[in-house]
Amino acid sequence: MDRQDPRSTGSLLTDVLGSIGNLLRQEVDLARAEVDENLKKAGKALFLLIGALILAFIGLSVLSTAAISALVLAGIGSLWATIIVGLVVLVIAGILGSVGIKRLKLSSIAPSRAARNLKADINMMKEAYNDR
Repeated sequence: MDRQDPRSTGSLLTDVLGSIGNLLRQEVDLARAEVDENLKKAGKALFLLIGALILAFIGLSVLSTAAISALVLAGIGSLWATIIVGLVVLVIAGILGSVGIKRLKLSSIAPSRAARNLKADINMMKEAYNDR
């Protein structure tokens, strides 16, 4: 049973183009919202990184002095005690910096969900067009 749509081809084309325009606007809005959300996450990660650096500078000056003193009291020379404490401090700073940098990767800011939705929409439109 083959039914004909009573609307004209021009009317159908206008409806399709309007739907595509609305869909693209919605996808852009979704991408914008996703980028905003990801930028907020990146801001929080940056805040954590800065906080870690500040605490590292303050705490390390106090703890380094105490650790060096403890090692000297344990019988290690002051030069070696200072080197050991310095290396431990650098390892801790490296770990904190690494975690902060991983959280700031640009791929975590990109609107990946919107991109997947847009690809799915394009495939759906291609399939709908090929069915006609």
